[in-house]
Amino acid sequence: MVLYNLIRRLTIAAQKEHERYIYIPTTISQPAQLFLKVLQNQPPWKRQLPAPNDLPAWRKIHDQQEAVRQEANQQSIEKNEVIVIETKMNDVPVLDIRPKEWQDNGKLLVYSHGGAYTLYSARTTLTSVVPVSRASGLRIISVDYTTAPFAKWNEIQQQMISVFKALQADGYKMNNIGVFGDSAGGALVTSTVLNLRDYGLGMPVAVVLWSPWVDLTNEGDTAYTLKDADPILNYSNLLENSALAFANGLDLKDPRVSPIYADFSKGFPPTLIQESTKTILLSTSTRLYQKLDAAGQRPIFDIYEGLPHVFQSGSLPESEIAIKKTAAFFKQYLQ
Repeated sequence: MVLYNLIRRLTIAAQKEHERYIYIPTTISQPAQLFLKVLQNQPPWKRQLPAPNDLPAWRKIHDQQEAVRQEANQQSIEKNEVIVIETKMNDVPVLDIRPKEWQDNGKLLVYSHGGAYTLYSARTTLTSVVPVSRASGLRIISVDYTTAPFAKWNEIQQQMISVFKALQADGYKMNNIGVFGDSAGGALVTSTVLNLRDYGLGMPVAVVLWSPWVDLTNEGDTAYTLKDADPILNYSNLLENSALAFANGLDLKDPRVSPIYADFSKGFPPTLIQESTKTILLSTSTRLYQKLDAAGQRPIFDIYEGLPHVFQSGSLPESEIAIKKTAAFFKQYLQ
């Protein structure tokens, strides 16, 4: 019995050592500190996503997330006083978002949502989009691409290209279009810009990336040093199966699915990368900045203290600062 109790205590102690501890810094705003406490008590990193080809399981979890996020997104529409119109461009569903008292000046933004390529939709990521529309005064086209595994990397990327072709057919010039995305959406934006460039369709005038997941592999310093400190992300049970579902058999270092390995020397627009010191993707964003800089492009790295992944979608003082910087960056180039 004594030996049994000793083994049991050691087992419990080992389990506690592996329990993720979220440090809450006093150097961030009080609302941000409270948000981290919520994430500690309701840990999203513990979720287990389905196997890459388990379509019924993916449909179930996708529908669950749509329902959970619906109320917050509706509140964001009302708070930011925007109009949201459901429509299609070249048969791709989009949300056409217009700020209060919007007047058409021939300029707009295109947005690609995050969710590891497998979760969420244009409708359930409005908390990321509508504050930018309000802050910038710009119309935004949020692309409701088909998520993996119901579509693969090439189909999803072609949906993005189809939207840009529709905008060009409507008379929009690339120097009047900015593009932004968060997490997987930031990577999809990066791939889209490279594809537009390589197809000879031109490039948007400016790019903003919020914590872009441009490397589907689990590499980079903070993938390991922040593995047990990130309050949201977990590669092994959240990101890896999503990466495999999206890549559809391609090597995860293939530049077609991990654009950090692509060639940026042939051109890329001025780019603002926003990231936090608390995410496992910090190294990925750092490496992307370095790669753009080494290729002679014009990146800006805007980094924030102690905040969770894609904090811009939260109602935090830091979120408002980041969104104002995003809007100002686009205004600089959409003159």
